[in-house]
Order: sequence, then structure tokens, then C-alpha cells
Amino acid sequence: MVMDVVRSKKHVICEKPLTGFFGKEGEDLAGSISKAEMYEAVKTELDELRRVVEQSGCHFMYAENYIYTPALQKSLEFLDAQKERILFMRAEESHNGSHAPHAAYWKMSGGGSLIRQGCHPLSAVLLLKEREGRRRGQDIRVTGVTADMGNVSNMLSPEEHGYIDAHPVDVEDLANMTITFSDGSKAVVMAGDMVVGGVKNLVEIYTNKSVYHCNMAATDGLYTYHSTGENLEDVYVTEKLGTKTGWQKVFLEEEIMRGYVGEL
Repeated sequence: MVMDVVRSKKHVICEKPLTGFFGKEGEDLAGSISKAEMYEAVKTELDELRRVVEQSGCHFMYAENYIYTPALQKSLEFLDAQKERILFMRAEESHNGSHAPHAAYWKMSGGGSLIRQGCHPLSAVLLLKEREGRRRGQDIRVTGVTADMGNVSNMLSPEEHGYIDAHPVDVEDLANMTITFSDGSKAVVMAGDMVVGGVKNLVEIYTNKSVYHCNMAATDGLYTYHSTGENLEDVYVTEKLGTKTGWQKVFLEEEIMRGYVGEL
């Protein structure tokens, strides 16, 4: 779709994911194809997309809400002011699973929790190091990636599975990725479909001078306590929340806090 639009000489803003491996014709599950073959297929498609975009003269823009969140933008202001060196980052987007049935299948989603959720914290850590490199007049790039993922919710019985919406068939519901940058710094990105208690959107930044905890999913602006959830069915508290009873941090101004306004 992106290539069709670019060929028609129109600029493109693309949300996630840009692309992925969606199987071969006639194959229902991804298990029979090696990850190396998947990687080469995606790489070939991206090379073709880059060629088409460069020849068109059009702008290709990737829309990523994480980098426009107030917490991350303010952290960037601090980092720029103090000219800090980022040593390590830990970033995560996790929740109790997608409600969409197609999220369980590789051929429909291009992967599991890493591509659906992990792309957001990944974009944040890449931006942070790119911005640091720009400050220092260096080109800081990714030089190594190690990833481990699996399907951990399948170990549960139907009764134990009651509070988790993820039912992966041939995709992961937990992914951990370690990234090494050319300056020797590192980042760890986690994406899970089996974390209860509401959505977790966070970026932790550890520098030679400071520590930053960017929490996009909750604010301290409003705490509530409800003994019952009766009549609260249509009252929004926060995303992916299993219950509205007890103590809760109410998510205020979601479009601004999660960066969607800045993204657009």
C-alpha cells in the first residue's frame, strides 16, 4: 500500500508496523519457515520500498506516538541541556493481550507482542541515542541485537487464563530484546501480552549524571478508590484494566499523555 501511494506521487505517514513477514501462500502457520528466511523476505521488501521512495522524491514519515509523549520530550530537554551520555535504557509496552482475534496469528499480524507493542519502546530508545549522537556530532547506530521470545501463557489451564486476553497460536506473547549501540551503550526492550493490571508504557534512561523514569501509561494527577465497579462500565480509567475497584491511577488527557497529538 505504501509503495502504491508513493508511486502516485503522494507523501506518506505510516503507523506501525511498516511491514513484516506474513507467510507464504497456502501456509496457515509460521512454524515451517525459518526465521532467517522470514528476515531475508522482509529485508528484500524494505530495500524495494526504499528504492521506490528515493526515486519518487516524496516524503516518507513514520508516525510514532512514544517519542511525542510529554515525559520523553521533557527528558530530551534535560538530556540536551546537560549534554548527558546515555549508558543504558530499559523500555517496555505490555498489557494482558489484544482483543483482536487476528493478533494470535503470524500471517495476519507479522509477528506477536514484539512487533505489535515492542515497536513503540524500541522507537523511543533509537530516538534517544540518535539525538545524543547529533549533540555530539557522532553517528550512533545499532551494532548488535539479541532477542529471546516465547509463548508463556500456553502453560496456563483455561481457569488460570481467565484474566489474560492473549491466545497466541504461532506468535510470541513475551519478547525481550537487548540492543548494543556503536558507542558501547545498551538498551533492553520488553513487550508482553501476559501482564495484568493495565497497560505498561515506560522508558527508563540511565546516564552518567542522571536517571529518568518516563511513565506514559499513568499519571499522579488523580487517585481514586472504588469499593464497587457498579455503574462505572462507561467511565474510562486506563487502558487494558481488568477491574475499576480498589485504588486506581486515572489516566488524564490520554491523547496528549500518549503522544498522539504530537505524532499527528
